[in-house]
Amino acid sequence: MHHFFVKPTAIIDGEVTITGQDVRHITRSLRLDSGDKISVADGEGKKYIIELVELTEKSVKGKVHQDFVAKVEPDTKVTLVQGLPKSKKMDLIAQKTTELGVEEIIPVETERSIVKLKPSKAKRRQKRWQKIAKEAAKQSGRAKIPEVKELVGFEEIISLAKEYDLALIPWEEEEGSLKEVIAGNNKMERVMIVIGPEGGFSKQEVERAKEAGIKPVSLGSRILRTETAGLATLSMLLYQTGDLG
Repeated sequence: MHHFFVKPTAIIDGEVTITGQDVRHITRSLRLDSGDKISVADGEGKKYIIELVELTEKSVKGKVHQDFVAKVEPDTKVTLVQGLPKSKKMDLIAQKTTELGVEEIIPVETERSIVKLKPSKAKRRQKRWQKIAKEAAKQSGRAKIPEVKELVGFEEIISLAKEYDLALIPWEEEEGSLKEVIAGNNKMERVMIVIGPEGGFSKQEVERAKEAGIKPVSLGSRILRTETAGLATLSMLLYQTGDLG
């Protein structure tokens, strides 16, 4: 079933109104018509099955056929802090972590980041990554669109760590496994995963992270690429908490 996002204000008294670019997609690309059903999410955790009743060039209207609190969103809200990678790797990371169930993504510039973005370019990239996350959320039937935050520095991440029940930093020199750390934490409503860029984290950064309560963990005997590490950690975390598998 085709899936779309609308603002909560677009749902009034059992009627949903879709406007913007999705109208063209519904009417011209998908060629849907009155009587067809689609799913719609309000971005706040609720999904609706609606039956289309009126389609024009400017809007598509439908009546709520079924509504429910979506169960597609993980109980554990995971923030991925991603060291700024080269090329279009961040596009892949935004897309795939959205499919898996990430809550938000924070790009971070670290000591070994090869890519350095000026504020204006960083803002353009943020908009691009947010668009990719939205499309991935539609494709995977999410009830929320993960928010891609503005690019920040490593020290800002350090200050954020205290807001989470658990903060993790995968590091190749660590021996304690992710599974062991997760097993030792009963409360994991909000979790932060901090992933380094291609060159990884410096020892000084890892020490700063430890001081802030961010726990280094091992992902196994093989060293993963930056675009793989976040996906692997998120998958293992959500599997252990019962959301995947």
